[in-house]
Order: sequence, then C-alpha cells, then structure tokens
Amino acid sequence: MEVIARLAGDESLGDRVMKVNHAGEHGAVNIYRAQLLACRWWNSGITRELREFLDHEMRHRGIFAAELIRRGRPRCRSYHLCGLGGFALGLVTGLCGRASIAATTVAVETVVLRHLEAQISTLRSVDSAAVAAIRSIIDDERAHCDRAGFEYTAGLFWPRIHRPLVSWATETEIWLGMRL
Repeated sequence: MEVIARLAGDESLGDRVMKVNHAGEHGAVNIYRAQLLACRWWNSGITRELREFLDHEMRHRGIFAAELIRRGRPRCRSYHLCGLGGFALGLVTGLCGRASIAATTVAVETVVLRHLEAQISTLRSVDSAAVAAIRSIIDDERAHCDRAGFEYTAGLFWPRIHRPLVSWATETEIWLGMRL
C-alpha cells in the first residue's frame, strides 16, 4: 500500500488526521450534551451512562487538542460545523428516546472505529505520535458501541431508518473535514 506522506503544503497526513479527529470528538461531545439535555425531561434513566460517554469524548477531544498544540497546528475548519451538527443530532435523537440514542451511538461509533483502524494502518510507519493518540481512545469508542448495541432494538422502525442516515452523515462529515 502506498502511504501518502504529504497533503497540501507542509501539512502531513498525520496533522490532517489529528485535526479531523479533534473536530469529530467535538461533534461527539455535543451529541452527548444535547442528548443529556433532552433526556432530563424524557428519559432520565440513561443520563448516568450518557454522562460517562460525554466524559470519555471530552478526554478524547483533549488528547487530539494537545497533539495539535504539540504540532503547532490550528484546529480543523470543520470544528464548529461538527459541533453544531452533533448538537442538532443529539437533540433530535434525545427527544426520540432510548432506542434512537442507542442507534445513533452504534452508527457513529461503527463509522468512527472503521476510520480509526484505517488511520492506524496508514500512519503506522510514518507518524507514531498520531498512532499513539488514536490508540489511546479506541477502546473507549469500542465500548460505547458495544454498550449501546445492547440497548439497540433492531425490531423497531425508527432505528432501522435512523442508523443508515447517521452513518452517512458521519462519513460525510469525515470526508468534508479531510478536505477543508
């Protein structure tokens, strides 16, 4: 496999990946913040788990932010777009209930895990610091997907429609972030 060492100018692939991952984690933080806001009124039984996931995502965002600072790179131009999109998605799914929240988590984390594994594979021989940052969060992301999967009810109509849409939106956001 040919490894791309440089993108545009002096920004390496590792720099770009760190920027996009940082923006994505900002989106995840806002998904959980909005879901928590909605669940305070409709589904308070899952707020403890959502807070735990939010804490993980805030730590992940901090890891990528620190890596960007170490590299002397600004955050991704899609940072605020990810935050706004994440908040809107979290609010809608939070209002739709537990199955929708679980479907969102499974959809987002499945896409994210696939991208993280590909990033590790691509960057392994060219950017060990980026690989270390990615590896430091991957177990949390997998646990979110696994735990939400127990809540996900495949027989319900809404999650069957919802999951592909959220997966597509997540893929689109990553694609856009890599190009901005």
